[in-house]
Amino acid sequence: MNGGTLPGMDDAHGPADSGPDRVVFHVDMDCFYASCERLREPELRGEPLVVGMGYEPGETAGAVATASYEAREFGVESAMPISEALELLPRRAGAGEGTGCEATDDGKEPGTGETEPGTGGTETGRYRPVDLEFYESVASEVKAVLHDCADVVREVSIDEAYLDVTDRTAWDAVDAGNGSDPDGDDGPAPSTAAGPADARTVAEGYARHVKDRIEREAGVPASVGVAPNMSAAKVASDADKPDGLVVVPPGTVASFLAPLPTAALHGVGPVTERTLADIGIETAGDVAEADAETLVAALGDRGRLLSRRARGEDDREVTPRGLPKSLSRESSLPATADEATKRETVATLAADVARRARDRGCLYRTIGIKAVEPPFDVNTRARSLPGPVDDPSLVESVALDLLDEFADARVRKLGVRVSKLDFAAGDQATLEGFAEEDTDGEPTAGGGTDRPDGAPTGTRPTGEERERMTLADWAEADVETGLDDATRHDEESGDERPDGQASLGDWSS
Repeated sequence: MNGGTLPGMDDAHGPADSGPDRVVFHVDMDCFYASCERLREPELRGEPLVVGMGYEPGETAGAVATASYEAREFGVESAMPISEALELLPRRAGAGEGTGCEATDDGKEPGTGETEPGTGGTETGRYRPVDLEFYESVASEVKAVLHDCADVVREVSIDEAYLDVTDRTAWDAVDAGNGSDPDGDDGPAPSTAAGPADARTVAEGYARHVKDRIEREAGVPASVGVAPNMSAAKVASDADKPDGLVVVPPGTVASFLAPLPTAALHGVGPVTERTLADIGIETAGDVAEADAETLVAALGDRGRLLSRRARGEDDREVTPRGLPKSLSRESSLPATADEATKRETVATLAADVARRARDRGCLYRTIGIKAVEPPFDVNTRARSLPGPVDDPSLVESVALDLLDEFADARVRKLGVRVSKLDFAAGDQATLEGFAEEDTDGEPTAGGGTDRPDGAPTGTRPTGEERERMTLADWAEADVETGLDDATRHDEESGDERPDGQASLGDWSS
């Protein structure tokens, strides 16, 4: 289904603006790394699951990247030292679980017949290592849905984004339509979302549409907050996790925020929360009612900003972060090894990607493909060019050439991607517009080299180079979006607050 306006909507709502009737979604994936692991191992659903590093025998340090909600019930949290997590939730022994700090499925220590202290016979968890390539592949599918459902998307991290969907939907109430009123006016249908909304709105229906598409096409759950501004939408998405939908219509933002603890406000981390508590401010309503100068004295200029946020005021526009690093298109298909089907699909995708690049006025230096073999074996291949080009026929020919490696493979998804984009070039170019490279690998005028071994960039990567490619290179991300954003860092406040996913800096060193 196309991501455009819902059936029954028209174009009368006008362009997005910063007024009170904007419709902003905040989409936050639930325990994203854990959800990805459950996608490929469905038997992990409902189990306490910890994704992190350092729990294997012989490893002495590591941290939790994310913990499922079931694991959090045992006190396991993101960014916690893995040794502490293992004490709270011993690792379950069994197939694929390895050995080390673990307990058997019945809670007994391996080989002892003794119940692990504190396990109660069942209190063990499943542990999995971080697999960034796989998480990026799932994230790319989520991003494809988001960009199809909104004209303006601000990607904050691998698992979080803001959408301005004002042009796609509206705050109009939906009629109940149950036929009980002889005049045909049954009044508004009641909202089925969490939050202060009494009547169901078209925006609520569109948010469900986005949630359903993410689950159906990417296979992972998301929580969505719907509000007239960014900060309220973010608070809303956190208010009913996991798999939640919270709708905060215009005129209800301040009353929705008032009873919440100050930590729920966008921009309040542990440091600010303690500072506010020291002056007797415990809730968002307290912040809204506090004297502005009191807040400034405690927090500096951020005090005024926080006061406005607590009153539901936020006029920031949803803006994309920087220019894209790549453009890609993917297509799911029934698992097939038919060569003609695969080549036709790749050719169609290549034409679409090349058209999008031309429409955006950008050139590209790398052409790549993605081939996903059942169930989730993701392969990426790419080839660098001597210089940036705008050449649709070249995109198709290189993509089909790269596909030859998978001629006999069964695939369930194919993709084509162009990257190393150049938005500054004034004239379109084709490969023939670049000078031949010298045989020693040094470029002549107009050429270039990206190959680490000094080989000409226009040549096919070696098998070893293809193995070195990662899905971090594939995923369509903006310039400023990185995995380190997985620990939330509010750009105005300077406070950091782990929210289900730890920063890579916490456990990668």
